[in-house]
Amino acid sequence: MQETLHDQADRIAVQAEQEPGPAGRGRIVDNLTELQDLHVSLVTPDTTYRPSPQTAPPFPADTLVEVSALRNMTEETVRFARHDPDDGQQFFLAALYRPSANLIVQVGQPPPPLYSLAQRSQVVLVLGMILALVLALIGSFIAAYQVTTPLTRISETARRVADGKLTGKIQVESRAAEFQDLAESLNRASDTFREKIEELERMTRLQSEFIGNVSHEVRNPIFSISGYLEALGTPGLDDEQRKMYSEKALTNLNRLQNLFNDLIDIARLEYKEDLINRSVFDLKDLVDEVAEMLRPKAEEKGLDLEADVSRFFVHADRSRVRQVLTNLIENGIAYTGGGSVRCRVQRRLDKVRVEVVDTGQGIDEDHLDRIFERFYRVDPDRSRESGGTGLGLSIVKQILQAHGEDIHVESTKGRGTRFWFELPYEPEPEAVEA
Repeated sequence: MQETLHDQADRIAVQAEQEPGPAGRGRIVDNLTELQDLHVSLVTPDTTYRPSPQTAPPFPADTLVEVSALRNMTEETVRFARHDPDDGQQFFLAALYRPSANLIVQVGQPPPPLYSLAQRSQVVLVLGMILALVLALIGSFIAAYQVTTPLTRISETARRVADGKLTGKIQVESRAAEFQDLAESLNRASDTFREKIEELERMTRLQSEFIGNVSHEVRNPIFSISGYLEALGTPGLDDEQRKMYSEKALTNLNRLQNLFNDLIDIARLEYKEDLINRSVFDLKDLVDEVAEMLRPKAEEKGLDLEADVSRFFVHADRSRVRQVLTNLIENGIAYTGGGSVRCRVQRRLDKVRVEVVDTGQGIDEDHLDRIFERFYRVDPDRSRESGGTGLGLSIVKQILQAHGEDIHVESTKGRGTRFWFELPYEPEPEAVEA
């Protein structure tokens, strides 16, 4: 704006210098004021030329720009000012002193539309910046709250987990997928830790119980063997007594050996030191073999051992399945006072189901969930009388789980018990020609 006013004042000064007469300079002032919307004043040492009141309102030039100060200048000088009346229009002013003509040209112009637009834009910009700052602060607070709240909850949950309090889950009220994934991961980790800790606590209880049971089971035959050996050293025993004590000591020694053999079997199956060696074999031959071996024991108790099964081939570890059948049939013989023990085999789709059914005393429903635990006995006295170690059904369960199968049981008190399991069926292999 200053450059524009300076250029206009310079052009007016050139025109005024070309019109030395007062009348010509007065016309210049009126024409410029009327045609270009300018307030022009010319000041000379003799007179002052101002626009007529009909052309423009009176303008107190000397009070706006220090004209008296310009008169004392020796070089061309320009000064600028702004007139802001309380009840009038705003003006921008420029006063130019031309020492060559001893003339002062004063030009006044109202603000152009662009200036007003710039002022309004400046106000809008300032208000916009303030509003943006306020919104940024509000948004920052909301964003910080949305970030810190889930992190606080996650931190509290992590602290509870570190303190051993694994209950409860992290609830994150956030739409951010990252927080949801983090909360879900921590919840899964907490669940895993809880399951591991519960499993460790359960294993600790089982270990304590197992150690107590082993010490108890081992102590009894050792004390018995020790007592019988001491009795053998008593003087004055006849041959019949020595034979009786020797047989009883040998019986307890065999019982102790069976206990350790069963413990080794369970350890190998649990720690996979003894892997399952699968092969295809005829299940009928195996059942007949086990039945022939155990039939004398059943006949001794007056029981019928039935094992008339059809020929089926299965894919499993023959020696381990033999151990399962032996334990189940021996268990049925031991707990059956009269009647029969039957082994049945039938095909079910791609499996072969093996059942061992007895007509014995049955098992109470309260005991069914625990009969596969180590050293658990429904009738401890009868089990020890039969020479059992309390590990037979636990070994059965471990062997079948190593095959990827489960052992099942159904029993009715006073009517008998039925155990069954399944093995993968295999077609009968083709005979190899000689």
